[in-house]
Order: sequence, then C-alpha cells, then structure tokens
Amino acid sequence: MTIPRYRTIAWSLLLLLGAFFLFAALSDLAADARIGLPSDHSGAFGSVVGRAWGAAKQSSPGMTRYITLLEVAYAVHELVFGILFLVIVAIPFRRGARWAWWSCWAVMLANITYSLTFGRHDSTILARSLIADIALPVLLLIQAPVFFGGRMREARDA
Repeated sequence: MTIPRYRTIAWSLLLLLGAFFLFAALSDLAADARIGLPSDHSGAFGSVVGRAWGAAKQSSPGMTRYITLLEVAYAVHELVFGILFLVIVAIPFRRGARWAWWSCWAVMLANITYSLTFGRHDSTILARSLIADIALPVLLLIQAPVFFGGRMREARDA
C-alpha cells in the first residue's frame, strides 16, 4: 500500500518538530552554562522581576544560581520530552501504532505550559511557541486517518 505524499511530508515535519525540541533544549542548556539564563528567557525574567538578568546576578547571586538550577532542570526535562517524542515518531508512529499517535499529544502539555508561563511575559516567546502549539495538532490530525481509518487500517494490519 502506498502512503500518500502529504502524509509522508506531515510525518517528516513531525520529525523536524522533534528535532526543534532537541535543539531548543540543548541551546537552553548551553546558555545556562554560559550566562545562567537562556537569552530568550531574559525578556520574561525582566518582565517578572523588574530588572535585567545581569543586575539580578550582581545583587542576588544566590537567587540567580537557584534560577539557573531550575532552568537547567527545565531544559533537561524538555530534552527528555524531545528524545521520547522523536523515538516514538520515528519508529512506532511510522509503523502505525495507535498508542504512538495518542502519546504524541502529551507533548502538547509541555508546549502549552511553556506558552502560558514564559509567553505571557514575553511576546517574542509567545509568537515562537505558538508555532509548535499549532503545528503539532495539525500534523497529528493529518495523520489521524492512518491510525483510525477503517479500510486503510485493515489493509495495513493484514
């Protein structure tokens, strides 16, 4: 059975989205190691705290070390989600395992939480995060007939 080209493209874009999740987490970890805060979080930090990250580091080094610790933990959490998402999309999702389609929706919890926590304090973060918030459900819904279509599923399972 031939898979329609648009579904192959949607699957490839899901893999690309997963690669983006990994890139974002690794970039955050690198920034945490360099300056203690990812550069894309500095606007949200300034909005919440009322001062720049550099000023906070000078006046409250203990507090900023703790924030860096939280940022590292958050980035590792994102990295684990990204790895898990990529593995699921690359293998069981591609094979048509229905549980894999459902499990890909779990990433939406992390995506929307990111948009609501960081994005509400920084419009740039919000705009960027909405890309994943919109792309993931669209790409998963494009793939839904593969997992829930009667004739297609019977042909594949035979």
